[in-house]
Parts: sequence; C-alpha cells; structure tokens
Amino acid sequence: MGPGPRTLEFFYDVMSPYSWLGFEVLCRYQKLWNIKLKLQPTLLGGVMRSSGNQAPGLLPAKARYMKGDLNLLKRHFQVPLNFRNDFFSEVVPKGTLAAMRFLTAVNMEQPQMLEKVSRELWMRIWSRNEDIAAPQSMLEAAEKAGLSVEQAQNFLKKASTAEVKNKLKETTEAACKYGAFGLPTTVVHLDGKTHMLFGSDRMEVLAYLLGEKWMGPVPLTQSARL
Repeated sequence: MGPGPRTLEFFYDVMSPYSWLGFEVLCRYQKLWNIKLKLQPTLLGGVMRSSGNQAPGLLPAKARYMKGDLNLLKRHFQVPLNFRNDFFSEVVPKGTLAAMRFLTAVNMEQPQMLEKVSRELWMRIWSRNEDIAAPQSMLEAAEKAGLSVEQAQNFLKKASTAEVKNKLKETTEAACKYGAFGLPTTVVHLDGKTHMLFGSDRMEVLAYLLGEKWMGPVPLTQSARL
C-alpha cells in the first residue's frame, strides 16, 4: 500500500483570479496525487493588510501586465476567466467580505459543497462579469451549485453571525501565520514539516515536494470541466 493522503490547505478568495487557477489545478490533481485538499476561504484584504502588501492596481504597470497575463493563462489553464476592465474601479471597492463569509458558512456545515459553490462564485465574478456582493447573487450561485433554496438561505443568514465572522477571521489569521502575503497560498503538511507556496504558478514545485509527476495544468488527456 502507498502512503496515505497528504494534506494540503488552500487559502483563497474569489476576488483573486489567480486563486481560481490554482483551485482548479488542485481539484484536478487531488486524486492523481493522493492529496487531501482542505479548502480554506480567506479574506484577501486581511492578508494584504497584515503583510503590508499592496494591490496590483496601485502600480499601473503591474495592472496592465495582469490583463495580458490572465488572457494567456485562461487558455493555458483552460479556465474560462475574463479580465474585468472594471476590476479596480468596481470589484475591488465592493470587496468580497460577504461572499467569503457565505463560503465560510458553507464550509462549516457542508464542506462537501464548498468546491462547487466556490466555483460558481468565481464563474459569476470572473467569467460572466456579475456582481457577487448582492445577497441574491450568492443565493443564485449556491442554488446553481446544487444547494436547495432553503439551504442557500440558511447559509446567507448564518453568514452574518458572530460564529461565521470569527471563523473567517481565524482562517485569515492562520494564513498570515504561515507567512501568506497574498492569495492563493498553499500550505503543504508533509513528513512533519510545513511548506508554504504562494501563487498558482508553483504547481511544479508542489509536485516536487510531494514526489509526484507534474503533467501540466490539465493532466493526461483530461479536459477541463468548465
């Protein structure tokens, strides 16, 4: 028998398109690499404040690069994201606090649904240019992911409770303690040691750490599910 599943914590915010890229790759590889993928909804703004990092929009050259970079990566990763021209003027100011609390509520009660609900929120914000700050938008995403109307409404109600707010804060603080300065951040627990990797472009290094084979963002002949 081979080794048991290795645990990977994936800290992400649906504000981050690079988090979506890393998320899809890890979801595709989790069985191939025999990893236990622990999705961790995290508040990007909290990580940035704690580390003293700044948003790419504050540096015009970096913001311009980001648009071309994402247009290339969407094809390479086979993830249907579209760069939003209103990202820095509309999306960033609104933030994703409500959405990440909603995902935290899902994770606390139905973690098996977290992958699907997270993907639907990414699809809304980064594929269809839809607002995810509105409660109705979160409900629609949850229902499309397979939750019932009652379940979705329950999570929306719980998202405003102190329990959920504190959980999101704790998860964000945990990411910072691992050394996160942005998202996505992947934390690998292996042989009693912890390794922190930043970004969606460290998957080859992750494969090296795990002693696994890297076969590109879409492994084997598998086509993207999106």
